[in-house]
Amino acid sequence: MSDCIFCKILDGDIPSNRVYEDEHCIAFHDVQPAAPVHLLVIPRKHISSLDALTPQDQELMGHIMTRIPEIARNQGLEQGYRTVINTGEQGGQTVFHIHFHILGGRQMTGL
Repeated sequence: MSDCIFCKILDGDIPSNRVYEDEHCIAFHDVQPAAPVHLLVIPRKHISSLDALTPQDQELMGHIMTRIPEIARNQGLEQGYRTVINTGEQGGQTVFHIHFHILGGRQMTGL
């Protein structure tokens, strides 16, 4: 998608501080961190939101979910972290390319 900021990051048109990448997804530091460690994990395939997933995305989403703990450990989050998916405008989603927030580096309180 030509207007998707995450697709532009995937294409290298917008720089990012990548900490992980493979053939299915990348992880990079959020430019507006909400915690000492705040990473975003995005699939290389453009999927607008959790609501847009199809049965064909099951393997991709499973892959990402099994990479998140590895990415978190590699960033020093052995004591724990929060994983968040915002869905839709009322759910707080501001970039419409499905993404997973990994937040940690401090005690995470409340929701």
